Amino acid sequence: MPDNIAETLLHWYDRNARDLPWRALPGANATEPYRVWLSEVMLQQTQVATVKPYFEKFTTRWPSFEALAAEDDAEVMSAWAGLGYYARARNMLACARAVAADGLPDTEEGLLKLPGVGGYTAAAVAAIAFGRRAVVVDGNVERVVSRLFAVREALPGAKPRIRELTDSITPDARAGDFAQAMMDLGATVCTARSPRCMLCPLRQDCAAFAAGEPETFPVKTKKAERPQRYGTMFWAERDGRVLLVRRPDSGLLGGMRALPTGPWTDSPPGLADAPFDADWQMLGETVDHGFTHFRLESALAVATIEAQEAATGEWWPVAEIESAGMPTVFAKAAKAIRRAR
Repeated sequence: MPDNIAETLLHWYDRNARDLPWRALPGANATEPYRVWLSEVMLQQTQVATVKPYFEKFTTRWPSFEALAAEDDAEVMSAWAGLGYYARARNMLACARAVAADGLPDTEEGLLKLPGVGGYTAAAVAAIAFGRRAVVVDGNVERVVSRLFAVREALPGAKPRIRELTDSITPDARAGDFAQAMMDLGATVCTARSPRCMLCPLRQDCAAFAAGEPETFPVKTKKAERPQRYGTMFWAERDGRVLLVRRPDSGLLGGMRALPTGPWTDSPPGLADAPFDADWQMLGETVDHGFTHFRLESALAVATIEAQEAATGEWWPVAEIESAGMPTVFAKAAKAIRRAR
């Protein structure tokens, strides 16, 4: 493999870098580590286009570690609603509070000691925010490197090898720009399907291109089919308001506003798990949603009530339900119910 990979890619990056709200110009040091850290947390398993409006909302409302650390958990979780992977938001708050108390480390080793900061985030912040040499490997980088070296071992087993190969081409200088250049190359040129190889600055050095089979990399192990679960979501309406509850702090979607729901089980539960007695009516449709480890089919039950002491929670204006900050699965259910009523 030629020694000029990094030089070639950085030259391409200087002319083709994406304009992103958390990014410094190529060759410039990032001046706001908070913005780098926040963007990396949000971008985990989430597309750039989805992250942009959330990033703008968060940095406007909470422009620093200290501002975010001082906020109530429920407010941050509501603002996060729709980004998914809600454990990230809880870890993000814990990290912000640790940094507000003790400062932000500027090395990969120090960053790894913060709550919720794993190997990828530590490397990315160290390289991009502080100019440290670190090996940054996300999904885009995995794809570029697996093609560049024609790595035939399947993921996830190939991850250590891909990291080793990424290390071999990561330069000592401009490591942050190099990491972002690799990400941009994967996002815009070396794409998962129909890669634009003729526009790639590294095609002459790419083993997969030379073999005429770039789309066969990275090799992936077939994923097991996600199990199917079932639940019922309950819409209790009174005087133009709907009952919302807070989910338990621990567990899936912890701390988020939600519609009342029974347990999610292997068979449809129907009305057996209603939160209180009422004249519940089942709607004739369901809402499907995919989580990381299972798929959920939710039946929908509605009731109009006059007064009910057992109905504890928040009574939220139906006309403003979109502002409640519910996770996507409950927002889908609310939309379906309002459409059907």
